[in-house]
Amino acid sequence: MNAPSALQDWPKLGENVLPDTIALRRAIHAEPEVGLHCPKTTAKLKASLAGLPLEIHDSQSTTGFIAILRGGQAQAGDNGRTVLLRGDMDALPMTEETGLDFASTIPGAMHACGHDAHSAMLAGAARALCSRKDQLPGTIVFMFQPGEEGHHGARWMIEDGLLEVARPDAAFALHISPNAPGGVFVGREGPLLASTDTLIANIKGKGGHAAMPHDCIDPIPVACEIVTALQSFIARRIPVADPAVLTITQIHAGSSHNIIPDSVRLMGTLRTLSDSTREKARAAFRQIANDISAAHGCTAEINIDEGYPVTVCDPRATAMMRELATSISGEKGWSPMPAPMMGGEDFSYVLREVPGAMAFVGVAAPDSDPKTNPPLHNTRMTIDESVMAKGIAMHCALAERFLERGFD
Repeated sequence: MNAPSALQDWPKLGENVLPDTIALRRAIHAEPEVGLHCPKTTAKLKASLAGLPLEIHDSQSTTGFIAILRGGQAQAGDNGRTVLLRGDMDALPMTEETGLDFASTIPGAMHACGHDAHSAMLAGAARALCSRKDQLPGTIVFMFQPGEEGHHGARWMIEDGLLEVARPDAAFALHISPNAPGGVFVGREGPLLASTDTLIANIKGKGGHAAMPHDCIDPIPVACEIVTALQSFIARRIPVADPAVLTITQIHAGSSHNIIPDSVRLMGTLRTLSDSTREKARAAFRQIANDISAAHGCTAEINIDEGYPVTVCDPRATAMMRELATSISGEKGWSPMPAPMMGGEDFSYVLREVPGAMAFVGVAAPDSDPKTNPPLHNTRMTIDESVMAKGIAMHCALAERFLERGFD
């Protein structure tokens, strides 16, 4: 790639809008909203963008929206390239225990995954980039998305047609990490995060008195055998180079110590890093549950709730993020992720449509130990807010670099 653009002092851009970004992040943090409909958060974000030269297009299925910035330097007859930057806005159903002055005021809801920071950084980047509108040689789409935490918010917004309003040529997203040093960007090309499916099996037998199991068809040992067989399948049939995690997390059955129940309900999760292994493991779950049940005179009702796809980062987009990270945070500003994480992310829906990448940005405070900080989805998770300036700078750098040169 060529040298960084002379048009932008990206770190300075982030610093310039940091105070407003911190205030916005704290306002969002104090009133977290869960799921696809986050009207208060949407209102705060739109208020922060008021007066800017942006076209707002609302999602019909969610309270998400896109804000489009059309640059002033596109060539005549050509709108130039289009790049999408995404920030999610929803919270988790958790009770906050940070003790912060701006802690959640909503019982049972908390921004424990950093989405308050994600959306605030994106709004800060929109403000910073709007100040450079006349120099931009293309179009930027800022995607503010609810429902990332298991509600398929990105998919709904795509189905609403919002990707087609200004079809992007590339897409990027950032996710904070309290377990990485502040200002260090972490990522990798290829699979970054796993697919996420929910597995459910209802094993039906014939209940009766626990002292007379011969008169019953006991589904409990059948369910236990299924769990064991599933683990053997993962260990012996799935290659370590293309892994899967299949974990049964819930077993529900019975009402008394002396009653054999009629049925057992198994629930769990399946995580994979490729479509082929995902399909193989899904098929095995169905076959194992059905065949073991049938061998013992039981029946099985199987349901697989399809979750997010694998989050796959384009090598060109990842290389761009890696180079820009060193421009923003210095020689050690990029840390390669040695292996994918088995968590999931619905930015994967966008990356199925558009080449791009996602990276983590460390938000550990300088006086903390990233390894022992409360992690994401923890009731005590906090961030070093000053690092948001680097996240804003990265959004701005990615947008300008791609609009100017594409994936060169």
